[in-house]
Amino acid sequence: MRKIQAKPISAENFKSYGSFYSITHPTGHNLGDFYHDHVLFPVSGDMPIAFSALVSKKPEKMIVTAAEYHNTTAEGVLPLDADVILHVAPPSNKPVPELTEAFIVPMGTMVKLNTGVWHLAALPIDKEEVHVLIVLPERIYFNDCTIVEYATEDQIEIEL
Repeated sequence: MRKIQAKPISAENFKSYGSFYSITHPTGHNLGDFYHDHVLFPVSGDMPIAFSALVSKKPEKMIVTAAEYHNTTAEGVLPLDADVILHVAPPSNKPVPELTEAFIVPMGTMVKLNTGVWHLAALPIDKEEVHVLIVLPERIYFNDCTIVEYATEDQIEIEL
């Protein structure tokens, strides 16, 4: 099993996977107290965007055993009450666990994963569970979600 080190998320080290913005500590262009248009989530047609709740429990060890991707949409991930680890790998036509990276995402930071980026649920760092807002087009988890279980030799342990 390969081990990887989780690193703090930054604009430079995360740019090939998507973008992010602190919702709880906003900066940048604004209209008074309204900080607008900092995370863009393009969609096509008349598909509604759905806001879903995920309760993610802290595992004994952070082992990546699987990953998923969406071929037609980005995904929004917003940890609400704890910092999390988010693992990602670049878009590809087959799983690329050897390219997996792990990022520390502070509570209140909205992450937009680009279309095709391999990922799975955000994992709490210091709490037993974290509540995460997931933003996806309605029912995309049924219509466009490819999940791949990794062989034992391709699994990854994330360390802090």
